[in-house]
Amino acid sequence: MYDSVISNHYNIRMPDPWRLLITPPARGAWNMAVDESILEHIGRGESIPTLRLYSWEPPCLSLGHAQPFADVDLARLHERGWDVVRRPTGGRAILHTDELTYSVIAPQDEPRVVGTILESYNRLAGALLEAARALGLLVEMKEGLGPNRGAPNPVCFEVPSAYEITVNRKKLIGSAQARRKEGVLQHGSLPLTGNLARITDALIYADEATRSDAAQRLLARAATVESVLGHPVLWNDAAQAFVWAFEAKLDLSLEEENLSASELQRAEELVDEKYACDDWTKRV
Repeated sequence: MYDSVISNHYNIRMPDPWRLLITPPARGAWNMAVDESILEHIGRGESIPTLRLYSWEPPCLSLGHAQPFADVDLARLHERGWDVVRRPTGGRAILHTDELTYSVIAPQDEPRVVGTILESYNRLAGALLEAARALGLLVEMKEGLGPNRGAPNPVCFEVPSAYEITVNRKKLIGSAQARRKEGVLQHGSLPLTGNLARITDALIYADEATRSDAAQRLLARAATVESVLGHPVLWNDAAQAFVWAFEAKLDLSLEEENLSASELQRAEELVDEKYACDDWTKRV
């Protein structure tokens, strides 16, 4: 109460409260179902705007909302024990492993996501930029749209899009967004370590020479935190950088909580009804 009186007297604006969710490693279908469940609850006013930080176990190939499933080499995917899931957001394929994944979920009138997709991308990218800098990375924001390089590319991380984060002219953080009547969902990935070219092992190519060329092209155009810094960064340290940057750059107060019982139940339903179903995953 006293703090509130002081802030009102001096016209000091207090940071807006958001929820912080740090969830344990999970399968791809569960991760996508949780994000959608939160979005539905926010749309009904049952949850507040949320920053969620998470990871994937086992590794999972995620496809953009409208990406052809024909891009996937299922035999190679299964040989490696990897999952596959279709995201509710756009973009191209990502192999989720050795990374920190974030999602921002908020009503459409929330000031950080209000406006056009590019306007909200720009605001959120400011926080992503600060998080990467807090880890010691000399990053910058890609201002323009990624160039058209001819044939459609199945790999998300090869070409930066507007307001994505790059380092040494290589893509570092890729993001995608969905806007619905319930609100806005944006999620993205910060690769921490590992060989980014592994994704080409799970996609269809005309021949092995083409696959090898795609792998080399990807390594030339994308980076991990470790490949830039020369040493590994722990997941928890990266998560702390995200929390600090989102609070500082977006004027937020993040309070760590758990998923509600209702959100958990709805996520389980979405796994069974949608994200673990061929009708969704293989529909394009």
